[in-house]
Amino acid sequence: MKRNPHLGSTFDDFLQEDGSYDEVQAIAVKRVLAFQVEESMKKAGLTKTEMARRMRTTRAQLDRLLDPDNPSTTLQTLVRAAGAVGKRLRISLVKA
Repeated sequence: MKRNPHLGSTFDDFLQEDGSYDEVQAIAVKRVLAFQVEESMKKAGLTKTEMARRMRTTRAQLDRLLDPDNPSTTLQTLVRAAGAVGKRLRISLVKA
């Protein structure tokens, strides 16, 4: 009987072996951030047009920020989005 080489390993281990861990991690973080920005906009009663104006950017840029599957968002954009809804952005490194 063959033993399963992945028995006891984690999903993170699988993704690292597969080589997709960093990409999956980036998309997961982006989805959380996009959700938080969108929820903050709703609580503040902001339309996309007003949010983009407050961020001093375009609606297209805001749409990219709110797209949970688009991981290419700059820190500057995130800082402006947080400020537009009266919040600060806090990023930290944590032990893996």
